[in-house]
Amino acid sequence: MEQKLNRNQFKSQARLPKFAIPSYYDLYIKLDLVACTFSGNVNININIIEKTNFIVLNALELNVHEVLFTSSHNQEYRPSDAIMDKDDEILVLVFDEPLAVGEGILRIIFYGKLNEHTKGLYKCSYVEREVKKNMAVTQLEAVDARRCFPCWDEPALKAAFKITLDIPSELTALSNMPILDEKLNGNLKTVYFKESPVMSTYLVAFVVGLFDHIEDTTTNGVKVRVYCPVGKSSEGKHALDVALKSLDIYTEFFSAPYPLPKLDMVAVSEFHAGAMENFGLIVYRENDLLDNEKTSTANRKQIMTISTSHEVAHQWFGNLVTMEWWTHLWLNEGFATWISYMATDIIFPEWKMWTQFLRQTNHGLRLDAQEQSHPIEVDVHRADEIDQVFDAISYNKGSAVIRMLQSYLGEDIFQKSLSLYMKKYAWKNVKTEDLWSVLSEESGINITSLMECWTKQKGHPVVYVNCKDNLLEFKQSQFVSSGLQGDGRWTIPITLSLGSYNNQRNFLLESQSQRVDISEMLPSSDGKMCSFKECDETLWIKVNVEQSGFYRVIYDDELSARLRKAVENNCLSAADKLGILDDMLALCQACKQPLSYLLLLLDAHRKEHDNMVLSKLINVCYDVVEIITDAMPDAVNELKVFSISLLQSSAERLGWEPKPGESHLNVLLRGEVFTALASFGHDKTHKEAMQRFQELLKDKDTILLSADLKKAIYFAVMRNVTTTNRSGFESLQKFYREADAVQEKERILQTIASSPDPALVNEVLTFLISDEVRNQDINYGLSGLRFECREAAWRWLQENWDKIFMKYEGFLLHSFVRDFVTLFSSNEKADEIEAFFASHVQTGVDKVLKQSIEKIRIKARWMESIKQEQSLPDLIKQLAHKGY
Repeated sequence: MEQKLNRNQFKSQARLPKFAIPSYYDLYIKLDLVACTFSGNVNININIIEKTNFIVLNALELNVHEVLFTSSHNQEYRPSDAIMDKDDEILVLVFDEPLAVGEGILRIIFYGKLNEHTKGLYKCSYVEREVKKNMAVTQLEAVDARRCFPCWDEPALKAAFKITLDIPSELTALSNMPILDEKLNGNLKTVYFKESPVMSTYLVAFVVGLFDHIEDTTTNGVKVRVYCPVGKSSEGKHALDVALKSLDIYTEFFSAPYPLPKLDMVAVSEFHAGAMENFGLIVYRENDLLDNEKTSTANRKQIMTISTSHEVAHQWFGNLVTMEWWTHLWLNEGFATWISYMATDIIFPEWKMWTQFLRQTNHGLRLDAQEQSHPIEVDVHRADEIDQVFDAISYNKGSAVIRMLQSYLGEDIFQKSLSLYMKKYAWKNVKTEDLWSVLSEESGINITSLMECWTKQKGHPVVYVNCKDNLLEFKQSQFVSSGLQGDGRWTIPITLSLGSYNNQRNFLLESQSQRVDISEMLPSSDGKMCSFKECDETLWIKVNVEQSGFYRVIYDDELSARLRKAVENNCLSAADKLGILDDMLALCQACKQPLSYLLLLLDAHRKEHDNMVLSKLINVCYDVVEIITDAMPDAVNELKVFSISLLQSSAERLGWEPKPGESHLNVLLRGEVFTALASFGHDKTHKEAMQRFQELLKDKDTILLSADLKKAIYFAVMRNVTTTNRSGFESLQKFYREADAVQEKERILQTIASSPDPALVNEVLTFLISDEVRNQDINYGLSGLRFECREAAWRWLQENWDKIFMKYEGFLLHSFVRDFVTLFSSNEKADEIEAFFASHVQTGVDKVLKQSIEKIRIKARWMESIKQEQSLPDLIKQLAHKGY
């Protein structure tokens, strides 16, 4: 009875007990790609820290056949019981005779099935000469090494790995390290890999399949290979080039060489994320690695570049220096996101990546303004909680806070600090405070006291700026979109410009409010200082210069009017114009500013020519049209006319045809502009799009449809499709079934759910979960759902939820919740959705569900606020017909 009680002590624990610590894994796996099974054994060198009758490690969905522990004195111990606890994902080994302190080897023989959930060791299929075959892939982050082999599956428990694979002789095997030896045995071969340095279990990887590859070597002698589907090796050239340049950039930046002898990158046909940074073997889904000149878009090429530089950055941030626990995930993902933009900006300076980075900041601000947000350093207690913290807080807020700190300290100090950090903690595990310690030492500033408010508490501030005489009054409070009063307080690096970017002032706002005298920043007249209010109305004040800080700004009416004039006169940088737009949208959504202010700000952009500001303007128009559709349906058509008027000059400037030598940013914007015009019902755009689609039906290689325009064309086609006029839908389905290029399949899926016809959308949703669409690609289709068909889509989700929950896992389940639920904007619907999920299983999606329902309630509150703006319909009408 007492022994049973002792066994129960391991249940519901966040971490494994520290009775034994691993240092080395000798792992052997034999794959059967026909039966889709694997068998193996692992010899684990462990150190018994304290006398114990138990060894507890992680295992899940494995059958353990035999266990033997051999002490350093060659004494053998067999467990009297081996308990596989599925709920806690642990294997408890019970020994009648206590194991003494000291070293030993734990040998476990096991077998399992190659699953279909893109987790652990899984199968995915490819076609060779019209025959469907299987390959094997690992995806072990966050906690799925335990599905592949029994192990201590925690990031802090680093160990060295020696991996051996038995595979069909015609296939290629890849792993973290180079191949040491291969031995043929009939139709099989045994592949021996070199021993790795110490690493966390989630970074262990191997892939077995049929590939072609290309290779090159960095200036420092590191061999880099890109493995592609057979016949497509040329499509790996862009990724290879980016990887080579990124490796050299990071080696110089960190003053630390790439830690392994080789880096492989491989494209697999099924993968749950975009890519995974396994040490020495980065695994990608195909459309994040393959660049096809005919079918890839400028946007996809940019995503590929950022993704590759992100995963390469992880070889230092995450792999060489690893977080101690998932609480500190942001040290991996925030830093890799931030530095991937730095590398991409160096490789392609014309892409203006630091202005584009503001999309990352804005995603982080949006989630972080919710009550259901969480701190950057978030407590994680269960394995099923971990996937849910791979979100906009860890990636987007994390990277934005890093950028803010870099801006505050200066680039040189920041870079030197990170070099020291890499040197000090190489091959070790870290917590956030370890980074702060190094930064404090190098900068001479107490970074811990400055930054803990940004990482240990959720949320961010809104800074109120009021001008009284020549005094600027700054006041901070927590920004919460729902309108609730937050009690957060931050130390905020404030930057401000007055009338010119050469006229700046910086300070820390450490208290709730502070006054700053700007007299010396004001222009003088005849040697006399003038007051701000007496100055020309074109003199502006911009706070949070270049949007380097992670906070919102709300100005008094006069300052706001001056900024609108500055926007109209094109006095501000693209980053600042973009930031003002995003702040105003967020303030309106939180009912802190009337919608009329946002519409007037949009109107100030009529002469806007900056592509990234126009891209932001388009997204703001989408949000405003959606909320007005519910709040003031009679005004929505004129609002669409206004939105069209803001984009027409850009459409004329860009045209439908690509221009020789045009900029990357022009190519990006063209598709966005014509998609938006189609969305807002612009007749001329629809007519042109349908004509070009007809040409495509006649000739798939027509020059009238560049890859960058196809998405806009397909979207326009689906906006004209109904159950009684479905030829466009059927044509796109046919294109999808015949397409060999993954980029074309992605494009079609992104638009196919955009029909305004509910019955057709139901048909599309059923198609998305059929065997015709790979699980990894379903989210492309879900992202295209439109709010006109939300009721039909919600009914479909309720009818199919049990099947969806049983069939899918992880991030895909998050998409099913988020993309359906957030289409609504009433408290009644939020109540209905809450009631439904209260009686249905929601393990693993509970956080995403709460965040999504909160978004509905935020929109419902905004909608009621808009209804109180009695002059709004007249303003919309006035703006719609301005200039006509």
